[in-house]
Amino acid sequence: MSATKKTPATRAGSTTGARVVAQTPRRSSTAAIVHLTKEEHVARGRSARAQVPRRSHADWSPAQDRRSPVDILEEQATTRVPELVPIRYGRMLVSPFAFYRGGAAIMAADLATTRVSGLNVQLCGDAHLSNFGGFASPERRLVFDINDFDETLPGPWEWDVKRLAASFEIAARERESTEAQRRAAVIAVVQSYREAMTRSASMRDLDVWYAHADVESLLPQIRNAVGTRGSKTLERNVAKARTKDSMKAFQKLTHLVDGRPKICSDPPLIVPIEELLPEREAADLERQLRGMVRRYRSSLQNDRRVLLERFEYADIARKVVGVGSVGARAWIMLLLGRDDEDPLFLQVKEAQASVLEPFIGASAFKSHGQRVVEGQRLMQAASDIFLGWVHVKGIDGLERDFYVRQLWDWKTSVNLEVIAHKGMLAYARLCGWTLARSHARSGDRIAIASYLGSGTVFDEAIAAFAGAYADQNLADYGAFKAAVDSGRLKAETGL
Repeated sequence: MSATKKTPATRAGSTTGARVVAQTPRRSSTAAIVHLTKEEHVARGRSARAQVPRRSHADWSPAQDRRSPVDILEEQATTRVPELVPIRYGRMLVSPFAFYRGGAAIMAADLATTRVSGLNVQLCGDAHLSNFGGFASPERRLVFDINDFDETLPGPWEWDVKRLAASFEIAARERESTEAQRRAAVIAVVQSYREAMTRSASMRDLDVWYAHADVESLLPQIRNAVGTRGSKTLERNVAKARTKDSMKAFQKLTHLVDGRPKICSDPPLIVPIEELLPEREAADLERQLRGMVRRYRSSLQNDRRVLLERFEYADIARKVVGVGSVGARAWIMLLLGRDDEDPLFLQVKEAQASVLEPFIGASAFKSHGQRVVEGQRLMQAASDIFLGWVHVKGIDGLERDFYVRQLWDWKTSVNLEVIAHKGMLAYARLCGWTLARSHARSGDRIAIASYLGSGTVFDEAIAAFAGAYADQNLADYGAFKAAVDSGRLKAETGL
């Protein structure tokens, strides 16, 4: 049934170029939906371009009242596990790129001061190049996609593009690439995004929804791009990824205690629950966790809930994960199916408010766990069958949101230390295509394609922005390092 049509002028919408944008509200399932014609979508993009020229995206200069990056990191630390915060700082201290990975909140505040077209999509919110990678689809195919959605919210598509582009500039500097090589990598990612969005504008809605990057299908194309040596490295990584599953985690992360598998202790990175709490409190919490599993099941599709019910809770441990995520509460949970040789490892990760919320508005979902899961399902072509969420009371008595997924399921990522320049270009194009496909699923792809156009104006503007923001990131890293050196921040390195 079609919704009631509005006049073309109203339906075409408007753009603002505002520095702080409002989040697109989640529609009620009974709300009327306005359908634009193709021409109206195109007009919407052209109107946005007239109000916010593509060249304007090159601009970057810090606001006069810009907050100190150290202040922002300290504010984030107030909601994290205190003893783990120094590990986070230690990991960010490794390099300017590692600092950038952990500095999503810093860049969110900066992006909020830039002009936007007014065309919103479901954002990843932290679209740097290390948050893309391979994992298993439900059909047991190795697919390439975005794999981190802790900060996801609806917002300006430009923000994801700028964070991704700047990550390539910063990573290329770390590799000591030439200026020409750095620019080529950034241009490759933005051009790929623009061209993919243009192609999606001419595709049927169902074809956009079904589009995905199957790694095996991409291998011939990648071989042509990176040569024999690079393709052999990729093929080894693909073969290795296929072995990285719950059984592999079981072999690596567990040992037998009184004839039953238990998670090994490796403090402070992996700490079983009995080492975090006195015996009686640990036993009480384990009973709560069994109830948590039951509540988590309700967030799954029915067929997957039936599958999960075949598994029984066995053990849980706190685990340190990632760079920017360190300090947020994360657990690994062991469940057993048919017998002790039938494991399922789940990761239960805390979902706090997105770093974008102060600038876009609060999530439409009451649970941040649900916010992450719904955003991931919307942006990914295929998601983990055990992806779900739960609201629980923590060991400190406070209620928190978590999302759940498999710990390892063929997960793999690019190794920046060994990838050659040709490989970096191929990877940049793949990331750009993937981000465009993700945005096209939720946003007005025709309007965005119309805004971007067929020329290189936008590509060059973002390349200029990436270079300027890489300089800003280096200055922020210097301020962060000085705070560590002065003792203001405590960093634990080598963990």
